[in-house]
Amino acid sequence: MCDRSYPKKLAFQYLEDLKNEFERVNGSQIETAARPYAFIKFDTFIQKTKKLYLDTRTQRNLAKLNDELYEVHQIMTRNVQEVLGVGEKLDQVSEMSSRLTSDTRIYADKAKDLNRQALIRKYAPVAIVIGVVLMLFWVKNKIW
Repeated sequence: MCDRSYPKKLAFQYLEDLKNEFERVNGSQIETAARPYAFIKFDTFIQKTKKLYLDTRTQRNLAKLNDELYEVHQIMTRNVQEVLGVGEKLDQVSEMSSRLTSDTRIYADKAKDLNRQALIRKYAPVAIVIGVVLMLFWVKNKIW
């Protein structure tokens, strides 16, 4: 359709302009077309648009190319920012994981202390009673 040196973006923009204008002008008549050249009048628009797109250095075409480049630049900038954001989030997750590990160690130590205190509370009265009874037997044996 065009020379290899012609910018692809402009070629696709040309086709896009043709499609949009055709749909705008003849959109409702497409389904009812009965003869092969029903839309021959559209050829004048095609020729006018073709003249506009022939010279790639016109201000209009350069502006379209610059707009495309700007859009690509914006997309790339957004992608880089998203990648940096993901990196920051990974750092936060790593930091939270480290905190969780240290908190788990603290929790394990406190659980051991609580278990030891529960055993003391459970068996201390029994140990005291047995100690007192044994002491009484010892005293009784020494006295008698």
